Amino acid sequence: MPSIRIPRDAASGFYYLTFTVRNWYYIFDRHNRFDILGNALRYCRENKGLRLYAYVFMLNHMHLVVASHDAIGFVRDFKSHTSKELLRNMIATEPHVLNLFEVEKGRHEFWARTNMPKAVESEGFLLQKVEYVHNNPVRKGYVKRPECWIWSSANPESDVPVDPLQV
Repeated sequence: MPSIRIPRDAASGFYYLTFTVRNWYYIFDRHNRFDILGNALRYCRENKGLRLYAYVFMLNHMHLVVASHDAIGFVRDFKSHTSKELLRNMIATEPHVLNLFEVEKGRHEFWARTNMPKAVESEGFLLQKVEYVHNNPVRKGYVKRPECWIWSSANPESDVPVDPLQV
């Protein structure tokens, strides 16, 4: 079955995205791997014109609400860069874990192929997705309130800046 992707004719748009680690393995909760994701998002905001409105990093996936003139390019570059950084990190910290991500001799895939893109076409949908993103750690039982999860735009002390929502 083909993966769900952003249509080429809608690459310039506003999207809710979910990036999932292959086989839902928990990998981000150790060895500064959340930092890899945060650094990549900061870079994309500062250098690639990404507008980030909401995010949450979980142990094996992440949700984003973004806008970009090239959402396809953002997804491709973000996944490619973070994959390389995750590979370096795992070689240095947990080389035995690499076997979980090997798809052929010497080639690893960390991200599931689909991004589950959903175009944001209404204010109601936007607000629903931002609330979903922010409440994800609460639903999982990691924290009592969304603003307590460090790796979320709900946290006012987040190291990953977000663009203000104008609804």
